[in-house]
Amino acid sequence: MTPDLILALAAFCLVSSITPGPNNLMLMASGANFGFRRSMPHMLGIAVGFTVMVVLVGAGLIQIFDAFPISHTILTVFSVAYLLWLAWKIANAAAPEGAPDADARPFTFLQAALFQWVNPKAWTMALTAITVYAADRSLLGILLVAAVFGAVNLPCISVWTVMGQQVRRVLTNPARLRAFNWTMAGLLVASLAPLLFP
Repeated sequence: MTPDLILALAAFCLVSSITPGPNNLMLMASGANFGFRRSMPHMLGIAVGFTVMVVLVGAGLIQIFDAFPISHTILTVFSVAYLLWLAWKIANAAAPEGAPDADARPFTFLQAALFQWVNPKAWTMALTAITVYAADRSLLGILLVAAVFGAVNLPCISVWTVMGQQVRRVLTNPARLRAFNWTMAGLLVASLAPLLFP
């Protein structure tokens, strides 16, 4: 891979990692509800899970979609259903008036890593990156794409958690926190629009 292509790949990674999507919206909500430190396993799970996903997509999973187009439809239906459930969970994450929510917890490392497999934006990013930047599907090319994503992704998604943590300062009462969580849930549902209406 030439230096120009690596630079183009890094730009693609930056733009696709820092723009709104399910991961970033969920991290912003997590930062607001739990703070940066408690959201770290969530961030690391996304970064590692997505990097592994890129490697596995490049190593052969991309061929499943080529051979069995119905598999893409099945993945889409499952992803939409899961994201709608997550939006409901985010919307209802705010504690009831005057009572702490003992059951509320941020995503774990494993939950965040596994979430990448039902995240439509993650699939789009991985498939595009492999198709464009590792078209020959060589192991070196696939690993390079994954490594660049791994280096760029974590700082980008951390920005969203920090933004959520900063917003937390104004979410000092349950009504504001509930409004914020419903807004985040609505944006998460809205992020499905490109998937449902291509």
